[in-house]
Amino acid sequence: MTARGQPGFRIFSDVPRTPPELVEAFRGRRSSDVADAMGRFHFMDPGIVSRTGVPLCGVAVTVSARPGDNLMVHKAMELAGPGDVLVVSTSGCTTSAIFGEMMGTTAVAAGLGGLVVDGAIRDVEALRALGLPAYSRAVTPGACDTDGPGEINVPVSCGNTVVAPGDVVVGDEDGVVVVPREDAAAVLERLTAVEAGVGKRIAAIQAGELFKPEVDRKLRDKGVLPG
Repeated sequence: MTARGQPGFRIFSDVPRTPPELVEAFRGRRSSDVADAMGRFHFMDPGIVSRTGVPLCGVAVTVSARPGDNLMVHKAMELAGPGDVLVVSTSGCTTSAIFGEMMGTTAVAAGLGGLVVDGAIRDVEALRALGLPAYSRAVTPGACDTDGPGEINVPVSCGNTVVAPGDVVVGDEDGVVVVPREDAAAVLERLTAVEAGVGKRIAAIQAGELFKPEVDRKLRDKGVLPG
């Protein structure tokens, strides 16, 4: 990786990325199934909410922004490629929106894949009309500064989950999950098994097996039901 600037105010480039074919394999998959495929880990907390109702899937371009400032978010949009997802940490700031209609219009024109902000955004109705996948912890009418400092393509905490540049980010109405780049192939294999298990169980329910036999087995093992 190449770094320009100094700690706290720098940009990393040439970061490793999840291969495009693996990213596409996650598109359209349910966030709940992806989380199950990772042992029920690597999902953002429920405070990160879909604001436009549009699902997302793409490679993370991460931003660590100063509270109430979006200078590095602007630059990250320029550095991101088509389909990439901006993942922004604002150090817990929810009183100043770091993204809105004008930046959303730019993001759509650039073909970006969406936005996840552990912080605030605004102009939600306009972002919804643009069809931009946008997730955030808060919505506020207040604006922010554009002065810096901040960092691009460093590991960040978003929704109490670590996100590294190059990871796969999947979001839907249930929430957002993060697939670590180095684990993407293994997670995809497990995801296929998880989805098959869900389908098998639904088919059993539809065939009349409404309740799982193993529930009573576990209760007997724990002494709740007679053996």
